[in-house]
Amino acid sequence: MASVDIVGVGKSYGTQKVLQGIDIAIPDGEFVVLVGPSGCGKSSLLRMVAGLEEISEGTIAVGGRVVNKVPPKQRDIAMVFQNYALYPHMTVRENMGFSLKLRGAGKAEIEKGVGRAAEILGLQALLDRHPRQLSGGQRQRVAMGRAIVRQPQVFLFDEPLSNLDAQLRVSMRGEIKALHQRLGITAIYVTHDQLEAMTMADRIVVLNGGHVEQVGRPLELYDRPVNRFVAGFIGSPAMNFLTGRLASEGGAAYVESDGVRLPLARRPEAADGRALSYGIRPEHLTLTGAGAGLPAIVEVVEPTGASTYVSARVANTPISAVIAERRNPAPGSTLALYPQLDHVHLFDAETGKRIG
Repeated sequence: MASVDIVGVGKSYGTQKVLQGIDIAIPDGEFVVLVGPSGCGKSSLLRMVAGLEEISEGTIAVGGRVVNKVPPKQRDIAMVFQNYALYPHMTVRENMGFSLKLRGAGKAEIEKGVGRAAEILGLQALLDRHPRQLSGGQRQRVAMGRAIVRQPQVFLFDEPLSNLDAQLRVSMRGEIKALHQRLGITAIYVTHDQLEAMTMADRIVVLNGGHVEQVGRPLELYDRPVNRFVAGFIGSPAMNFLTGRLASEGGAAYVESDGVRLPLARRPEAADGRALSYGIRPEHLTLTGAGAGLPAIVEVVEPTGASTYVSARVANTPISAVIAERRNPAPGSTLALYPQLDHVHLFDAETGKRIG
C-alpha cells in the first residue's frame, strides 16, 4: 500500500472552477471519506486521483511518486464504481481475473488471485455464475474482488453502495470496513451520505463548492465543526440553528431570538448585540418542566420504538428533537425543551464561522 498526497489541486472547465486549492495528506493504510453535497467536486477529485481526469493545477503523488502525467493503468490504483461495471458475458471468476489476464499473468497466478479474493469476500460458491444471476450486494462484492485481485497500492470507491437498498447498505458498510481492517489498504471513499462517512472513515474530508471545509476524525467533526456548514452537514438528524443576538443580564449571557432566551453555559468571545447562530443537535435537547425550558410547539411526532422524533417550532424557527422516552405529544401542544449547555455551538450569523 502507499500514501496519497494531494497538494494545491484545482480543476477548471474553461472559466468554471470546480475545485480550488485542495490539500489532503493520506497516510499509508488510512481510510479517508470524501463527503459533501452534489456538485461539491468529490467525484471529480477521486477521478483525478485515478487518472481518469486531468488536473488543472497542483500535484497528486502516490507512494511519493507524482502521477500527474502517469496513465491510469500505470498508477497501480483500483477503483470500485457505483454501477459495478461488470462484464455481463463473463462469469464471476472471469470478471475477477480479467485485470490479471490483461497483464499477461499465467493461469495458475490468476486462479490463486481469484481464489484468495473469493475467500475474503465469501464468493467461492458464485464463481461460475454470471452477473445477471447475482443480487446487488453480490455484484458489489465481485466488483471489490476484482480490485483485490490486482493488489493495488490504493483503493478508490465511488459511491459504491448508492444502488443498494437500505438494509443491504448497512451490511455492506460493515463488510467494506472489515475488508479495510483485514488488508490494511489505503482507501479513498466518496459518498454524499454523511452517515456512511461517520461510520466508515478514519478521517472525513468535507467538501463544499470546490473547497475543503474541514478534515478530521468523525467525532472531531461532530463535536467541533469549524463552521455552520459542517455542523449542519454532519449528524443525523441535522443540527438545529436559531438566529439571534448575544445579550447578558446579571452576569449571565444568552442569545435572544424572537423574544426567547437561548441559554449559554459561559460567555462566548463576542460582544453583546452580535448576530449569532445558536446550534444544538436534536439529541441534545431534553424534556424539562413547564416554564424551565424552551417553549416548543409540536408539529409532527414520529415514534421509532427506541426513541421519538419530534418536529416543532421554537421562536418561529423549525427544530427537531430526539426524545429517548416513549412520548406521544399531540400536534399543537407545547413541550419544554432544555438544551444540554455543554453541547451548544455558536457561529457568526454572517460568516458562519465557529465562535469560541
